[in-house]
Amino acid sequence: MKEAGFWIEASTFSQQECDSLVEALTPSPVSRGRAGTRHLMKHPAVAEAANDHRLLRIARHSLGEAAVPYRATLFEKSGRANWLVVWHQDTALPLASRFDSTEWGPWSRKDGILYAHAPAWALSRVLALRIHLDASTLENGPLRVIPGSHEGGVLSDDEVFSVARREGHVECPVPRGGVLAMKPLLIHSSSKVRQDSPRRVLHIEYADSLTLAKNIQLVVA
Repeated sequence: MKEAGFWIEASTFSQQECDSLVEALTPSPVSRGRAGTRHLMKHPAVAEAANDHRLLRIARHSLGEAAVPYRATLFEKSGRANWLVVWHQDTALPLASRFDSTEWGPWSRKDGILYAHAPAWALSRVLALRIHLDASTLENGPLRVIPGSHEGGVLSDDEVFSVARREGHVECPVPRGGVLAMKPLLIHSSSKVRQDSPRRVLHIEYADSLTLAKNIQLVVA
């Protein structure tokens, strides 16, 4: 379903590998937010997973042979940490330095990392791979996506909600150890969990190069 902006590769990681990642990330060695933990690429277990040949194969299928991981986030949803994610696109990228461009912005800092909302040409060079450390089921807030919506470019919030009202969506249950690949401009959301079973997802982002253009460099975070 590459043309749809997402696809699922089931049984990519073993149960034992999922157990090892959960153990390595619990408790998290860095600050944890309400939804999970940002900027995990410096964690040895995460860096090892991000550079695993199976994930690189998936990333290279979309981005080419030079695909490289640059950002990792642990999302952890359960009955005790439960939230609704509204329809949106992922448009902010971590950057090495600020520059003047009408295509980029607004700018912000998250945990000391500089971010800017990026144009469609930059985001088209990115792919997210979501390792499911727990099974994602219809009961624990799975990802919901609008197939093909990544082709519409960067949209305003109102435009995103308009597409969500107009177009049908699909829910994406994924077995434990499975990987969901998605383009950042794919419109997506998730509901609250309906039962007290965890849904931990290690979300790793790849680009075809850390250098997006002259003076535009992604930060590994």
